[in-house]
Amino acid sequence: MKSLIKTSLSVFCLFICLAVSAQPKKYTTANAHSHNDYLNSEPFQRAYRNNFGSIEADIYPVNGVLLVAHGKKDIASKNTLQGMYINPLLKKLSVDHTRKLNLLIDIKDDYKQSLNLLIKELEPLRKYLSTPEKSGQVTILISGTRPPPAEYKNYPAYIIFDNDQSSPHNAAEWKRVGLVSVTFGKYSAWKGVGPLDPAEQKKIKFTIDSVHHAGKTIRFWAAPDTEASWLKQMELGVDLIGTDLVDELGSFLRNREKKK
Repeated sequence: MKSLIKTSLSVFCLFICLAVSAQPKKYTTANAHSHNDYLNSEPFQRAYRNNFGSIEADIYPVNGVLLVAHGKKDIASKNTLQGMYINPLLKKLSVDHTRKLNLLIDIKDDYKQSLNLLIKELEPLRKYLSTPEKSGQVTILISGTRPPPAEYKNYPAYIIFDNDQSSPHNAAEWKRVGLVSVTFGKYSAWKGVGPLDPAEQKKIKFTIDSVHHAGKTIRFWAAPDTEASWLKQMELGVDLIGTDLVDELGSFLRNREKKK
């Protein structure tokens, strides 16, 4: 009888776990990522106003200051990370004590110099920053030209890394990973119109599930920026949906919430 009860409980627990895992993920604007945010007409402000959960800025170290630009030809001395993102974020957080945000910093050149400058420039935000041990209002994610995993330990705990699956990590290094970002083009040439090839969808889903099994969240960069693509990413369980269409994705997600 004890054996039967134990078996029944195991089956019941398995059923509950499967039922929970089968529940659809609830998507809000917290799942939205403003790709190359600095290129829109209202950097930081538009994405923050739309309650996006993640904002991206590309940086170059120039004369002891971090400048925001997509490429070297776009560098302008007025476009500082401090002025465009850190100061506005500090102002918002001083009155908004519940908002949570990823600030994804894509390092374009010289990660050692860039990270040393970033640590100095982030000082006013220190009390808001997350670490692997503590959830804060702001999570700093380092993407682009990153140090090798063996060097993660050389940086403060609030410097957390985006992972592109190109390098092996030990357990301590993996703990410093806050997000996995991979290019959509690795899996599919789909343009976000019509159906996604079933074989390609299977590969994408396998990658998403593998990342989730490893305890991390995932985004695809360079995914099609269409409603069909946003819906497909939600269907497959992508955690952060990247867009250049901040207002459009914000409205899309809010309208879906209203209909539920």
